[in-house]
Amino acid sequence: MAYNVLIVEDQDMPRQLFEIHVKSSDKFQHLLSVSNASAAYAVCKNKKVDVILMDVMTELGHSGLDAAEEIKKAFPQIKIIIVTSMPEYSWLEQARRIGVDSFWYKDGQKDSILSVMERTMNGEHIYPDETPLVHIGNTTNHEFTPRELDILKELTTGDTNTAIGERLHISPGTVKYHVQHLLDKTGFKTRTELVSEARSLGIVIRKKS
Repeated sequence: MAYNVLIVEDQDMPRQLFEIHVKSSDKFQHLLSVSNASAAYAVCKNKKVDVILMDVMTELGHSGLDAAEEIKKAFPQIKIIIVTSMPEYSWLEQARRIGVDSFWYKDGQKDSILSVMERTMNGEHIYPDETPLVHIGNTTNHEFTPRELDILKELTTGDTNTAIGERLHISPGTVKYHVQHLLDKTGFKTRTELVSEARSLGIVIRKKS
């Protein structure tokens, strides 16, 4: 018996590619595709879903990770594979924390999505060792420390060093030190340039409140 696959993807091309891959396999059958992660829970409640291919950033800004967490709590038997092309540093850790079964980057993966799906259904947890390598200014995202990435993400709010420091429980001076180090590493002249490039490359993506 083939496994029922729910695809959660708001972009036409990757959604169609996923559907083609699923339909080419005798181990899986395409149940439904939706473009909004918030709709996935209702599908799981009303239909027999075995595995979900879940994008993180979906229609209307709804988070696939938030939907995955909700689904895992209510339907722990459903396998969830996060699929994304964005190198946002925090998503791997968040996916592991909420119990996502596997994580697959749309570009540059050695394993095909069907291979990941089959291994996941067999009980494996397939995760990449790190985010995709992205060049930013004179460096790469892999050269940033975890604290620098935290600072960089907070900079997307446009808040002051004092406000950022309060959220991260560090002093404004420490925030300023890390910001300067980020500018030195990348070669950007201003924090605005730094944040704009980091956000456009998907290195840091702040969830909408």
